[in-house]
Amino acid sequence: MQKIIGKIKTTIFQANSGFFVGTFRVKETPNEELKDIVNKTITVTGLILEPNEEELYELNGTYQKHDRYGYQFQFQSYDKKIPEGKDGIIDFLASPLIKDCGIKTATQIVNTLGENALELIKENQENLLLVPGMTLKRAANIYLSVLAHSKIDDMLITLKNKGFSISEATKLVKIYQDKTLVFLDENIYYFKEYISFDKLDRIFLTNNEFLDSLRLLECTLEAMERKCNSTGDTYLNVLEILDSLKSYFKIIITEDELLSILKTLQSKKQIVWEDDKIFLQKYYEMEDAIAHVLKRKLTYPKKQLNKFNEKLEELEKLLGVKYNNEQKEAIKKALENPVSIISGGPGTGKTTIVNAITKLYIELYRLSPIDITSIIALIAPTGRAAKKLSNSTNLPAMTIHRYLKWNKDTNDFGVNEDNKNYHKLIIVDETSMIDTYLFSSLLKGTLESSQIILVGDTFQLPSVGPGLILNDLVNSNLFSFNELKTIYRQSENSYIPFLAKEIKEHLLDKEFKDKKDDYNFIDCDSKNLKELLKKIIKKSIQKGLKVDDIQILAPMYKGENGIDNLNFVLQELFNPSDEFKKELTYFDTIYRENDKVLQLVNNPDCNVYNGDIGYIVSIDEKNGNKNNAQVTIDFDGNLVIYNKEDLNNIKHAYAITIHKSQGSEFPHVILPISKNYYKMLYNKLIYTGVSRAKKSLVIIGEEQAFLMAINNDYAANRKTNLLNKLLEIKIEV
Repeated sequence: MQKIIGKIKTTIFQANSGFFVGTFRVKETPNEELKDIVNKTITVTGLILEPNEEELYELNGTYQKHDRYGYQFQFQSYDKKIPEGKDGIIDFLASPLIKDCGIKTATQIVNTLGENALELIKENQENLLLVPGMTLKRAANIYLSVLAHSKIDDMLITLKNKGFSISEATKLVKIYQDKTLVFLDENIYYFKEYISFDKLDRIFLTNNEFLDSLRLLECTLEAMERKCNSTGDTYLNVLEILDSLKSYFKIIITEDELLSILKTLQSKKQIVWEDDKIFLQKYYEMEDAIAHVLKRKLTYPKKQLNKFNEKLEELEKLLGVKYNNEQKEAIKKALENPVSIISGGPGTGKTTIVNAITKLYIELYRLSPIDITSIIALIAPTGRAAKKLSNSTNLPAMTIHRYLKWNKDTNDFGVNEDNKNYHKLIIVDETSMIDTYLFSSLLKGTLESSQIILVGDTFQLPSVGPGLILNDLVNSNLFSFNELKTIYRQSENSYIPFLAKEIKEHLLDKEFKDKKDDYNFIDCDSKNLKELLKKIIKKSIQKGLKVDDIQILAPMYKGENGIDNLNFVLQELFNPSDEFKKELTYFDTIYRENDKVLQLVNNPDCNVYNGDIGYIVSIDEKNGNKNNAQVTIDFDGNLVIYNKEDLNNIKHAYAITIHKSQGSEFPHVILPISKNYYKMLYNKLIYTGVSRAKKSLVIIGEEQAFLMAINNDYAANRKTNLLNKLLEIKIEV
């Protein structure tokens, strides 16, 4: 780590997050290699709160060359240098930072109070009255100026001493401002929205008892949150909460003690307790809000469709397709009803129907090209699903997070109940992936009068987050629902959509191991699975298939045949090391130019989202320092730059989880099935994996493991309250 001391000359850029770019006059440095920049002005970047050109700063970081902007000093932390010596303190007090204090008054203060003048002023305003000729008004102005100057620094220092990093401390002070230290003393867990709970808990335990009453309350809330996210439930029971406290925090208490905690949380309106159902307040309110909005939507009249059949026939001729009766009914009901649901497995024509709905809507309401984007919104949970939706309709589509203008720093949506989008028709694809939080946010940010069409597959994996939105809406029998059952063959000997249907219905054909045009099941025991996979990949490459044609889908990351191990093997097949490709090691993973990678988190600022797949186009080291390398990844033409510390947001994507594949289709899918995966072998998971394949599917592994998965329905039961709410709520028309 290098160090420079000096003053800020100009501010080039200052973000709300505290990120700063500016010029800096270097006064001194202890680093011999930086002596050349002493008494020179350089560019600096880093996190800093309220930068001030009058103050002396000590910056700690690295001086390096940026490809685009040239040499910069990138600092990771900073300190404001306290004025030292009589001259330094006089200069500080006489600076514009301090109100009502010129050079003469500053000199008198230091002559009277000495080199501890600043500490004495902060300690007691009346110390200034010891200075000859000092008035009460001037003393007050000087005291408040000195205090204001030191307040932010004191907060940052306090937070850093507690154990927060400079970036965490900066974020907290930026968000909570004057209340930061109040919250720190009152309840450090207030910060859990922005700082990990585990870190806050560690800091809390340095000064408090393991079973402190505040900690028990907060750990109970956090245990409930983690349990809901683990199971997908929106409410829990007492025994589940007891077990979660034990497993997550090693807290063992009696049922009576927990009941007392729950009563306290209920009185604070942090949970809702109905019979044996215990909700986090937010999930209760979300389900309640969803039910109310959807029930109110049902009070809007159906749309009258003039000459529907005639226009549909014209569309069939235009597109060269022929819709069957169930498809026609689905299209008509979707255009008529305020809320409609269309569900169907692979090969049933969901994409074809969405295309028909958009084109008929444009025709029925005579929308101009300008009107279309302001009236119709096409959205999906993932970037790949949105791209597929756009390709099928030739209209713009986007992720729900982007549509609602999600801010990753605050985890809030810019589009909300106070700032709604005004689209009249909203089509949501891959609805099975949408959790309670995202769906409630979508309804808040759209007009109650808008039509909403939910498209998905009720039998796919449910959302990662709590809730069972699509299934609860279907099971309520309140909304227009069309299930597409007819499967359209791709060829005479095609099998993928029929296999998916057989898995769904637990009616696997005895010939499921027979080779078809688009399908092959290859027997293989667990210990030989990786070797067989290698052979298949080598043959595929010889046939001319490329890395983006083939996707390996597996149930889990860990284990001998887990995704992490598979990716290690597959990287050497698809993208072997050579002298021309740069590499970068991040913990135990080697990233290489041309590697296929998966984005793990949403990053709306860069227009890249959880589940997006891209390719590393370059790895650039700064001055030969791999710790400061930058990795550029191409996501379908969108180039995103990652610093080394950002690489925790990606993984290799030669093999990915079936969960991460939702909302996507791949030309050729290889699905390994092994007893090693026994914890994750269940019907909906295998169904989802099979239904991702577009042109061909190869299943490799053990027949017994495959059959075990098909007959395992353990994932079917999520505890949610939305269905009850939909049936209970009465809306006056």
